[in-house]
Amino acid sequence: MTKPITRKTASTPAGQVQQDIYARVTAKILADLEQGNLSWRKPWNSEHLAGQVIRPLRWNDIPYTGINTLILWNAASEQSFTSPYWMTFKQATEMKANVRKGEKGTQIVYADKFTREEEDANGEVKSSQIPFLKCYTVFNAAQFEGLFDGFYKTPEPVVAHQQERDPKLETFFAQTKADIYTGSKACYIQATDRIQMPPFESFETAMRYYGVLAHEMCHWTKTPARLNRDFGKKRYGDEGYSKEELVAELGACFLAADLGFEPQPETHHAAYIQSWLQVLNNDKRFIFQAASHAQKAVEYIHALQSPRL
Repeated sequence: MTKPITRKTASTPAGQVQQDIYARVTAKILADLEQGNLSWRKPWNSEHLAGQVIRPLRWNDIPYTGINTLILWNAASEQSFTSPYWMTFKQATEMKANVRKGEKGTQIVYADKFTREEEDANGEVKSSQIPFLKCYTVFNAAQFEGLFDGFYKTPEPVVAHQQERDPKLETFFAQTKADIYTGSKACYIQATDRIQMPPFESFETAMRYYGVLAHEMCHWTKTPARLNRDFGKKRYGDEGYSKEELVAELGACFLAADLGFEPQPETHHAAYIQSWLQVLNNDKRFIFQAASHAQKAVEYIHALQSPRL
């Protein structure tokens, strides 16, 4: 809940805490990118998570979103956790569970706002909404003893015929009413508001096709008529272009996780990694913004589905 707070100065200890959160998370992702790794794809490249792709889940089955999805996917990969469930120490103890000796939690973030009221030069009191972040610690179910058996289960692997179209995914993307046509490359053309995709048969697997389509569909959400997302792109390969590509990349991974398939990295990612490194080095907050934009894009696409899906 938003709480009114009267303050005279903008400098607060909480501001420094926020900078530390931004710097810590960005530094971790930068370190991975410098090694050629896409942190948000790690779960699918790890043998211990070869089951169904899934979002990190709270104890009550509600998925984590935005930057917390990236943080928890990466933590699960590094520590070989197979359970998708995460919870606080208090939530687990309420279920009569105990943290295993020597286990360390993972810090994630909570975003909120407070209202600042200040007097201007004319003596009038004006209010403004100030966003802030708070850290809190969660543990994976594998770090507890005594939880219900369901928290320890590894998602069942999804078996798909690689060269066949998936009826459920076909219906999902069709429900968006996006204009998708077959051409020579994968791209979203904003001038005509159309998505061009290479022939289905040209992809090595069906899931690779749907992963690329998910990426282009996230670009499709950026127009003024939809989410009005604009990073000031002036030309191919500039900073605005790189920022939008990072949003689409994250969005495709989030969407793939929601739909239960594995997005495959494309050959051009090596070049993208270099541009993303520059963007993230220039702006320590951008990975948070990119994850938030990606989450909004995915939610927009989901909202276009009929109730029966």
